[in-house]
Amino acid sequence: MVALAMVFVAGRADAQLGGMMDKAKGAAQSGAKGKVEKEVNDKLLAEGRKNQCSFKTDSDQLMPGCDSKIKKLADALVDAKKRLQMAGVKAYKFEVSGHTDSSGKAEHNKELSGKRAQVIVKELVNRGIAPGEITAVGMGSDRPLVTPDDTPAKKAKNRRYEIQVRL
Repeated sequence: MVALAMVFVAGRADAQLGGMMDKAKGAAQSGAKGKVEKEVNDKLLAEGRKNQCSFKTDSDQLMPGCDSKIKKLADALVDAKKRLQMAGVKAYKFEVSGHTDSSGKAEHNKELSGKRAQVIVKELVNRGIAPGEITAVGMGSDRPLVTPDDTPAKKAKNRRYEIQVRL
């Protein structure tokens, strides 16, 4: 009887320890994914800033000279995909967010920034990024880099797109 009780207690301890180990393993994986997500996003934001394409005023038409910049962005996404896959991350989506300055009506800016983000997505898809892996979001002037944007130079900094990965 005592031996049976000891086996029962030992079995419960193993089950509890196993549960704690599963939680610890999950936390470690979550922490590793968070670290990879941060590293990839830092790299994508830096590449996006270096490779900004300009749009014609109040338009979603790209200015000439963006081909090499879009190619570099596509290469950065391919590198990011490799990094995510090496880390065992399978569920992710790249998000291209379009941003405007504070000029004009908020509703118009939101729509325009979405159209500009869609143009960048289309260009990246044309260069090999799978359509199911990337999405466009219009932010309008909701997330400025510089405030107030009361000079042409400050306004120009706020007219941008950013690329991030979402896990």
